[in-house]
Amino acid sequence: MAGAVAVAAAAALAPANMLASRALKAKEKKSATPLNLCFQEGIATGATLEEKLDYMESLGITGLEVSGRGLAGRVDEIKSALKGRNIRMAAICAGFGGFILAEDEQKDKFDRTMREIVEAAGKIGSCGVIMVPAFNWQSPCRPHTMDTRNYLCEQLHELGEFAVQCGTTVILEPLNRKECFYMRLVSDAAAIARDADSKGVKVMGDFWHMQEETSDYAAFMSAGTEYLQHVHIASRGRRKMPGEDGEKDNYRDGFRALKELGYQGFVSFECGCAGDRATVLPAAVELLRKQWEEA
Repeated sequence: MAGAVAVAAAAALAPANMLASRALKAKEKKSATPLNLCFQEGIATGATLEEKLDYMESLGITGLEVSGRGLAGRVDEIKSALKGRNIRMAAICAGFGGFILAEDEQKDKFDRTMREIVEAAGKIGSCGVIMVPAFNWQSPCRPHTMDTRNYLCEQLHELGEFAVQCGTTVILEPLNRKECFYMRLVSDAAAIARDADSKGVKVMGDFWHMQEETSDYAAFMSAGTEYLQHVHIASRGRRKMPGEDGEKDNYRDGFRALKELGYQGFVSFECGCAGDRATVLPAAVELLRKQWEEA
């Protein structure tokens, strides 16, 4: 009888022990996940790329994001500028012509220019090229139907496989409804990436556009480690530097998800600046590091 009681007690404790073990592992993962901050090229102060990179290193910024426009002609310049630095190439921000859901010659323009950028992105070690399927103002555009979604997934599969061959990815960016009705949520983008069925198709979240979300935490979790490739950040009122909109600029919920996921990618500044950049930028970096620790 005593043996049976002991077995029952052990069985009852097992789920609790498993939960405690998982909680400990999650805590360890959170504490081990670094905040890898990144600047778009136009964020840092400096007249040249070298001066900008010097300034970024002084703040401990470890990622550089550039536009895809003219990227093929900048490969050697960028590789040379990053050589020997503690700064890696992050994502490439668009820069292509046309759009993937166009119904006219703009689609051919997209195919040609996007592949040029993807190829160049692979050469400089970028994690991917950011793209939006269609902005609200772009036309003529395929209608918002299931046939269009299926077509998009087929096109993304081909593009993603090309990106894999080049050693990089394409990154779907959801936008707020004022800019893009077609793909507004991180979960929307993740589902499309899944259905595209290519390891070269990933997604990102942008804290500015993620005001469409009910939860920053849930948004990042919906993409998970399989699809989440990049993150943009800005203030949450006017899209300025983090911190320039005061209490609105709370990123802890999203940061908590990134830490629990063990996210190793970049959190990249894509924003304007209302104040003195020399003062505001270091303060924004400090704010994000503080909130990361608190998340």
